[in-house]
Amino acid sequence: MQIIVDIGNTDAVFGLYVQTTWPHIWRTPARREESPDAYERRLRLWLLEASIPLSAIQHTVISSVVPDLTPTLRTMLTNLFGFEPVVVGPGVYPLLPIEVLRPHEIGADLVANALAAYTRYQRNCVVVDFGTALTFTTVSGEGKILGVAIAPGLRTAIRSLFSNTAQLPEVPIEVPASALGTSTTHAIQAGVLLGYEGLVRSLVERIQTELNGDCIAVATGGLSSRIPSLRSVFTDIIPSLTLEGVRLIGEFARK
Repeated sequence: MQIIVDIGNTDAVFGLYVQTTWPHIWRTPARREESPDAYERRLRLWLLEASIPLSAIQHTVISSVVPDLTPTLRTMLTNLFGFEPVVVGPGVYPLLPIEVLRPHEIGADLVANALAAYTRYQRNCVVVDFGTALTFTTVSGEGKILGVAIAPGLRTAIRSLFSNTAQLPEVPIEVPASALGTSTTHAIQAGVLLGYEGLVRSLVERIQTELNGDCIAVATGGLSSRIPSLRSVFTDIIPSLTLEGVRLIGEFARK
């Protein structure tokens, strides 16, 4: 059994990997001010509720885009399980079967997405990750990261409106029935959710055009299923794809 941790700007995601499945995926806010003990108590409780003894965990891996939190989670996992986790970063990228673009700049989660997609499909693929940021990571069938596009995520866009305007509320991430908003809530949902549908379709199509049509698209991330009309754009929607990529990086690092 393995514990795979993906630290994002909004949440820290903990995945329990058993053989070929993810029976448990837990999320908790990524709070920089929390101590290792606070995260340890949470993970202990999750494992207890799942009837998983600490001794059953054989490997741990951390991917992080929040540098301040990386040592906190690293210390927590080391103290809890008695061994150091693999930490995803430029030091392990030369061990991977993919060529990483600008290794000291690219986010660890994007490398994980690229590796998972390359391992699964072995062909040109753009991974659209619906997280705090909306990212498009394209990897070739030969295992080279070709490029990345980044836009604000759905929740980030809605919170930006809420935070920077006096009269606009924070609204649920739900697709409205019409683009003609008849209330403030529906107007924001129409502008953001339906607008993002166009953004994703347009950018995926442009990437595919630049690759002469030889490119599939895959969605991942916590919000990857929030716009049902986009399902036809994607070959697969795999919420755990980033965790799978982090796990694979851990395997190559240990080898």
